[in-house]
Amino acid sequence: MSSFNTLHILNKSPQHPRAAQCLALLSEGDALLLTENGVLLLCAGSLPAMGKVFALSPDVSARGIGNTIGDATLVEFGDMVALSLQAQRVISW
Repeated sequence: MSSFNTLHILNKSPQHPRAAQCLALLSEGDALLLTENGVLLLCAGSLPAMGKVFALSPDVSARGIGNTIGDATLVEFGDMVALSLQAQRVISW
């Protein structure tokens, strides 16, 4: 049985139109994984209120975000694979 309905993987910055589309489509039971410039959402103050939020630790470190991750959970590359296996479907933005 899966843990998430949909795992949304967002690699776009908060200003990118796809970031807004992704956030608008998040539903209860979904999870959001922030990668690449998507981790900038952590310091933009626009994390979704619903679902679980994960952020790729190397991308957070590379962008110097540090302790501003809020309620997000930091994950490593191996965890990304595990998260994708827990979802009924995966959407990359």
